[in-house]
Amino acid sequence: MSFPKGFLWGTSVSAAQIEGGWNEGGKSPVMLDYAGVASSHTGSRPVYYLNADGERESQTTVPLIVDGLPKGAKWQLFDDVHYTNHKASDFYHHYKEDIAMLAEMGHTTFNTSISWARIFPEGLKGGVNQEGVEFYRNVFSECRKYGIDPIITLCKYDEPVYLERTYGGWTNRGMIDEFVEYARLCFTEYKDLVNKWLTFNEINVLMVMSYASGPEQRKKNFVSLHNQMVAAARAAKIAHALDPSIKVGAMICGACSYPLTPDPKDVLGNYLQFQHDFGYAGDTMFRGAYPSYAPRIWAENGVSFEISEEDQKDLREGTADFLAFSYYMSSTFTTHEDLTDPVTGNVFSGSGNPYLEYSEWGWAKDPLGLKYWLHFLYDRYQVPLFDVENGLGARDVLEADGTVHDDYRIQYLRDHISAMKEAVEEGVEMLGYTTWGGIDLVAASTGELSKRYGLIYVDVDDEGQGTYKRYRKDSFYWYQQVCKSNGEVL
Repeated sequence: MSFPKGFLWGTSVSAAQIEGGWNEGGKSPVMLDYAGVASSHTGSRPVYYLNADGERESQTTVPLIVDGLPKGAKWQLFDDVHYTNHKASDFYHHYKEDIAMLAEMGHTTFNTSISWARIFPEGLKGGVNQEGVEFYRNVFSECRKYGIDPIITLCKYDEPVYLERTYGGWTNRGMIDEFVEYARLCFTEYKDLVNKWLTFNEINVLMVMSYASGPEQRKKNFVSLHNQMVAAARAAKIAHALDPSIKVGAMICGACSYPLTPDPKDVLGNYLQFQHDFGYAGDTMFRGAYPSYAPRIWAENGVSFEISEEDQKDLREGTADFLAFSYYMSSTFTTHEDLTDPVTGNVFSGSGNPYLEYSEWGWAKDPLGLKYWLHFLYDRYQVPLFDVENGLGARDVLEADGTVHDDYRIQYLRDHISAMKEAVEEGVEMLGYTTWGGIDLVAASTGELSKRYGLIYVDVDDEGQGTYKRYRKDSFYWYQQVCKSNGEVL
């Protein structure tokens, strides 16, 4: 056995991290347009604004993504800050060249996102920005020209700032209607070009972030997640009514974790952490109702919120068709403080795993964990899986002759695809695999361009200096063989 015929191979990016053109084509700002670069490659990128007293202040991106600015604060750009998102990798002006290179690599799919702020710059009240609609039509048409079947994400950390100012974040149910009508327009406009959609990227991140939040913020996170899951369910119902062949998936951040020791407290604690971090969102979106353990989680977090009959009906009728997820690394859980060796990667933290190697950014390299994770998820949900994010951030070097020798990335991808292949041969149903990311882009956690994930090198640094010329890395040619052989040549 091997990968099935029609298995989708490609790469993944996001509008907020690759597109640029932040104030072109009628687009309005998103929060990341006000974010700088982290002071260290293990830190978090800051977002700068004016507080209620008119003084400059900053916070890291994660809480602001959830809750918006503090009361009375205003968004503000500062001359001494370089905003990497403003131009990013300039996909906005290079998309034809970039998609041609993806086709050359043998892609049969491409995962990117639509910037909500290009379609409805000032929400439903401001109306549709037709220039933005046509930009994405051109992108998706270009994909189809090369036989690339795109999988498109509707919301990937880039809600228009206008909506944050208007509604104050996802705790306001007005955001549900805004998202649902935005989704309806996208499904309708692109129904002949896109038949696979994702609603919210890594929707469970709100749960992971609750650990470090105070009681009031935790409640906001739970309410925000509830509203997003209801919005996703309503969107799925709209898509299915428009065309039953359209598939709408849920995208959940891969919270793969092991108990650090065989102590039953570690084993039980690790599973309860899975229920909190992944299962709470996954079970709701695939089973159509909150899981049996949800009341325990609400009680542990001191939260309560209204779940109307209409919401329950939407969740029940708008379940997701397939499970998309990100997998970069695994983590561990322990109750033994004397054994704890803290490490942090992606949005997860835990104790170091002595059996694994770690990247410069502290991310564990665990391909066997991907095989375990695929079996675990497929056993639990029995729906097709799609690994839409898997990759290695590293400091690549562009040689004088235009080559980039990234054997470390090839090894990382080879190991993970091999593990994925074994899982498929053992019965796991998968739709496809897209590496993160096909083209160098702005790292979400740090704002760096020097933390490179792409198989295509973009000549630009963290300060925006460079030609923006594209170069094929060694991994480009290696992945070309993988795609064109349907995973047989690794």
